[in-house]
Amino acid sequence: MSPTSPANPGCPTRRLTTAQALVAFLARQYTERDGRRQRLISATWGIFGHGNVAGIGQALVEAGGGRSGSGGGNGGAGNGAAHRMPYLQGRNEQAMVHAAVGYARQSGRLSAHAVTTSIGPGATNLVTGAALATINRLPVLLLPGDTFATRPADPVLQQLEVEYAGDVSVNDCLRPVSRYFDRITRPEALIPAALQAMRVLADPAGTGAVTLALPQDVQAEAYDWPEEFFAERDWHVRRPAPDAHELEAAVRAVRSARRPLIVAGGGIRHSAAEETLAAFTAATRIPVASTQAGKGALRHDHPADVGGIGHTGTATADELARTADLVIGIGTRFSDFTTASGTLFANPAVRFLHLNITGFDAHKLAALPLVADARAGLEALTAALAGRGYRVDPAYETEYTGAKEAWEERVEASFATPDPTARPTQTQVLGLLDALVTEDDILINAAGSLPGDLHKLWRTRSRDQYHVEYGYSCMGYEIPAAIGVLLAAEGRTPRRPVWALVGDGTYLMNPTEIVTAVQENLPLKLVILQNHGYASIGGLSESVGAERFGTAYRHRDADGGFTGPPLPVDLAANAASLGMRVLRATTVDDLRTALSEARDAGGPTCVYVETETPDTVSGPPPAQAWWDVPVAETASRPAAVKAREGYDRQVAARRRHL
Repeated sequence: MSPTSPANPGCPTRRLTTAQALVAFLARQYTERDGRRQRLISATWGIFGHGNVAGIGQALVEAGGGRSGSGGGNGGAGNGAAHRMPYLQGRNEQAMVHAAVGYARQSGRLSAHAVTTSIGPGATNLVTGAALATINRLPVLLLPGDTFATRPADPVLQQLEVEYAGDVSVNDCLRPVSRYFDRITRPEALIPAALQAMRVLADPAGTGAVTLALPQDVQAEAYDWPEEFFAERDWHVRRPAPDAHELEAAVRAVRSARRPLIVAGGGIRHSAAEETLAAFTAATRIPVASTQAGKGALRHDHPADVGGIGHTGTATADELARTADLVIGIGTRFSDFTTASGTLFANPAVRFLHLNITGFDAHKLAALPLVADARAGLEALTAALAGRGYRVDPAYETEYTGAKEAWEERVEASFATPDPTARPTQTQVLGLLDALVTEDDILINAAGSLPGDLHKLWRTRSRDQYHVEYGYSCMGYEIPAAIGVLLAAEGRTPRRPVWALVGDGTYLMNPTEIVTAVQENLPLKLVILQNHGYASIGGLSESVGAERFGTAYRHRDADGGFTGPPLPVDLAANAASLGMRVLRATTVDDLRTALSEARDAGGPTCVYVETETPDTVSGPPPAQAWWDVPVAETASRPAAVKAREGYDRQVAARRRHL
């Protein structure tokens, strides 16, 4: 006769460790939206140390760990093939979170990965990745080891001692960057905590990083778990419809607008609302500008798509923003890059309507809120406007389509390669890639000067081609995120080409997951652009009067500065030493051939190119809107004095939207 649970008399139980129970539970959680069902936690990344090797590590062996679910036994967890927990081996804890985030984004936030680490530095290395996940509203489950709950010795290895609080550990650093945090100090406490964790991961309005801190002794402690804890459970991902009163106010706002502009954010992608947005624009002819997260909401050649908006936006979108009388935000946070630090929306009569699944975001800029799922809200707004005959004035449509054509000419000029034997500029690299890819390709980037060039110039061909992480703009995101994207697209034949575009500064931050790509034989396409320093911050430094100080990778000069020869660092050789096949390109023609060869490659391949600094004619268009980076108010150097004068002029144009 099976033992029964003391908490639920009559309910059969299973005796497992806390870690075994958690892994078995996670393998049986599913999300469901629009009739589609998938595993909520489809794999677990891990680096093992003394804080998790005997707990979660042993539990993953019991759960049939391995990327394909092969190997291992059923053990005490009673796992069938459908309930195995694949394991992925990482090299850096932060990078494992980035890979999980890339997977979650490519999976439409309907499936996620877990990440387990040891205690101490393994746990604190999660903080940056957790912040990135939460800021971008992307789900990831963090399972860091923690110090002993029973305190058999005090302190233990890697324990943070806080004189005023005995229950604080370094894992508490994860509290402010997690959407849910709990420390499991008793086995039975896992039951409510695990259910809360799944609730948050599947919540379209409240998702982000979820942390369950696991003391190493509790991980290995056995308990009689109720069998119903391990039943398959579906978490419905809801699509809340708009409130009738808010919808009517939104309809009135749209109908009274003469120069409306849509700002498409990442919420459109998370909601899979691209087709609904296209239908709305077909009915109303309202132009659509996009944030970094929203780029791809419409294809680049859609008549209503006017490109990126804000500091890194197109001239077309930014001019429309300056004269708009109604700005319709859809699934965006209206960050300072989008609003040009409060200077972009300059029409004195401008008002805002914000469709967002969270009330917090929907009320930004004193907007009329339309709190709803992006697709459900757009469907309701389209239907409500359908019988009322709204469409923008044909002259307005002619204006923005003409401006869009003019901007395309600037894009062509930036991409042009008149001398095939010359060293390419960064924008020419993008142009060669633009000529090569199809709608199947996915581009990943996060930091440096590339996000600005991509936002202004890239021609997005599919809803998920453009993957630029700019909520946290984290250097080192690209390579692990590309691995996550490749894992999310696993099983598709042929496999989609996934490109990680990185500068030398970003590459040096976090190249270690190349080893993971090699281990898993993932056809990662890595493009390293070598310009010997921080190009983006170098340009910003010059503009704010800091004279590019500390932004070049060069030897020190006689005065102690960094103006000597470039450092003899060979990043191509480094990538090769980690197991990648490397193609070196020195000219435009070389690069064209190398990119084509890399796209067809079946394994991890790197294209390495040193880029030329562009001139004002062949380079990318300059920023079309301001971004607030405060300049020294007092200085003795002329560059800073001049920069401050320009800063004061820009600040004077800022406004509060009330």
